[in-house]
Amino acid sequence: MNKILLLLLFFFCSSVGAQDSLAVAKKEKIIFIEKDIAIDTSAIDAKSFPKNFKKKYTDTPFIYEFKTPEKNAWDRFKEWLANLFKNLFSFSDNKTSMHFVEILLKTIAILIVIAVIYMIVKAIMNKEGQWIFGKNSDKKIINYDEIEKNIHLVDFEKLIHNSLQSGEKRLTIRYYYLWLLKKMSSKQIIVWDVEKTNTDYLYEIKNQTQKDDFAYLSYLYNYIWYGEFELDDATFAKAKNAFEKSIKTINNG
Repeated sequence: MNKILLLLLFFFCSSVGAQDSLAVAKKEKIIFIEKDIAIDTSAIDAKSFPKNFKKKYTDTPFIYEFKTPEKNAWDRFKEWLANLFKNLFSFSDNKTSMHFVEILLKTIAILIVIAVIYMIVKAIMNKEGQWIFGKNSDKKIINYDEIEKNIHLVDFEKLIHNSLQSGEKRLTIRYYYLWLLKKMSSKQIIVWDVEKTNTDYLYEIKNQTQKDDFAYLSYLYNYIWYGEFELDDATFAKAKNAFEKSIKTINNG
């Protein structure tokens, strides 16, 4: 019991003392002088922004006002079509008609691509793709390879007539050359072989006149068939007459 009384007395005295100290502090004024103030004298780095700093902040996250892009000629054309189809088919709104126009344009583009592919394939299958495979003479060699292998079974007069009708001068001279080889083979002037060259046949010819004639006709054939130039009428007529004359001479020999 005595201990409890002592504790209460202690807390009471402490509380009274604290209140007295606070009252005294309020009455007193605290005065600071210049030497009591600490001054920071450290150097300060000045911060500045580059003149073109705005260019670094042009990405999408830094754009807060979006402008509607200007319409180009293609966009205006699609809008015109959309308005046209909207009036024709009574679409409910512009969005529906624009969707229809986009589908229509994509379909037309696909059809155009298919048509182009079809024409290219058709040209290749018909062996008319000269611009793909090379010069005209190469194309003709590919087309008429079987004729060259079987010259004894071919009616060259008919082929020459058809090629003249279609205006294929180079092909006509090729037919004349193969017809000449056929005639020379049938008269046993040469031994026909599809693998032989003009020079091989030239060595087989015994008659000097026929040899000279064949050398000249071989020159004309190589010049016209393999030459990359426009064959004029005068050169064609000269070669045609020379081949016909030589073939007629062999027939009558």
